[in-house]
Amino acid sequence: MFNSKVFVAEFIGTFALVFIGAGAGIVNAGLVGIALAYGFTLAVFSYIYGHISGSHLNPAVTFGLALNGTVKWVQAIFYWIAQFAGAILAAFLLKTLVTTVDPTLTIQAGATAGVLTEQAPLLAMAVEAILTFFLVNTILHATVGDKGGLFAGWAIGMTYAFAILAGAPFTGASLNPARTFGVALFSAPSISDVYTYVIYFFGPLVGSTFAVLVFNFLDKPEDSMEDFLDEEDDEDEILIVEEEPTPVKAK
Repeated sequence: MFNSKVFVAEFIGTFALVFIGAGAGIVNAGLVGIALAYGFTLAVFSYIYGHISGSHLNPAVTFGLALNGTVKWVQAIFYWIAQFAGAILAAFLLKTLVTTVDPTLTIQAGATAGVLTEQAPLLAMAVEAILTFFLVNTILHATVGDKGGLFAGWAIGMTYAFAILAGAPFTGASLNPARTFGVALFSAPSISDVYTYVIYFFGPLVGSTFAVLVFNFLDKPEDSMEDFLDEEDDEDEILIVEEEPTPVKAK
């Protein structure tokens, strides 16, 4: 079912994520600066649009939440359209700004690529899957599981920032098919290369799938810490009862 508010929120949020994050790469903000640009942007939009769309801003996140049943698959299609459209427009605007300032420049510095992208694409896919697992795992527990409270947005944003700090040298740490595709239309990695989709589409979807499986396993009520502690208390009570001395009757 189409929801115009959700569509607009996802479009603006994804646009901001790519425009600010890739823009930080173009102006050579450094690894820490780029990681914080993406992380802070995701955190901020998690707060301002989270009540409208959940602020997925990422097709892999939407895929995981659809797989988990949090959103319907029909709704997920409109999420994806908004996310890819926002990312493409952001990349196009960045390209226009860069070439206006200096026609010899490109937005290559804002692309998602690393040493493994060309040398070991399957290993790069595994890195993207692992990092996406961390991100979607945080989102599921902090929002769907309602464990993050007032700090849910910051937990999500900082997970993304830390993932970029760890993975950017290897793959560019996209964790987001829309983020990669939007910039790739005007720069690298090539959209005609099958490994672009293996690394930056299939990898994040695999990571998101595993995050859902782990979340559903850990979220089982019977496996909760409260039940475990209750069982221990019950055993202690039983032991106390068994250790009570048998009263002696007077003769």
